Amino acid sequence: MAPMDTAPHRDSTRFVLMHPSHGGNVGAAARALKVMGFRDLVLVAPRRADVLQQPQALAMASGADDVLARARVVATLDEALHGMQFVCATAMTPRDFGPPVFAPRERLPALAADGVTVAFVFGGERFGMANDDVYRCHVCLSIPTAPDYGSLNLAQAVQLVAYEWRQALGGFAVVPRTSSADIADAAEVQAALAHWQQVLQDIGFLDPAAPKRLMPRLNQLLHRAQLRREELHILRGIARAAGRGTG
Repeated sequence: MAPMDTAPHRDSTRFVLMHPSHGGNVGAAARALKVMGFRDLVLVAPRRADVLQQPQALAMASGADDVLARARVVATLDEALHGMQFVCATAMTPRDFGPPVFAPRERLPALAADGVTVAFVFGGERFGMANDDVYRCHVCLSIPTAPDYGSLNLAQAVQLVAYEWRQALGGFAVVPRTSSADIADAAEVQAALAHWQQVLQDIGFLDPAAPKRLMPRLNQLLHRAQLRREELHILRGIARAAGRGTG
């Protein structure tokens, strides 16, 4: 079993798997973390000491091998929680005694605002979390499920909590799908507007003697839309076809 690294870690979020049994679940959990931008994974006394190197773990990680490579195996929950300021248990059913129970979306936004280091602790596939381990946590997160079937796979639970935590932290910056090079420039927009202005006059929709604010409003509309060149070409094509109909 690898010794616990006592040096402080830069990650403010840690995912802890208690006594995991299946390498595939460990690999899938690593993939779930990487997809959501997390990487600190700790295993507490897994059923097999070599679980991080098992072929099934590597296969299910599917590109998250770096998360597996830096994951740590420790003997106790105490070691796993070293440096963490707030600990969330995850359990399908609330305990009669223990920390308050919340759905992740109900509690995590306020926790994110606190700016503390956070650990999410997941029970093993066979027995879940022991009561004593749940009692040591600040809160218990219970994922809402259908009342007649609430069984979640370990990796699925990790994915759901990782997603909710990422959303609580503000999500990811939206990456524009359109390159700025594809956006029509100001001159192209004005040429299209001039084209449309002429067509609108030809069909009698726009009175050049009393244009009011039609063209400025269309101008604002096109600016808000940030049309791509190919989209602007479509509008120019419609204008050409409408113009031919007035001849």
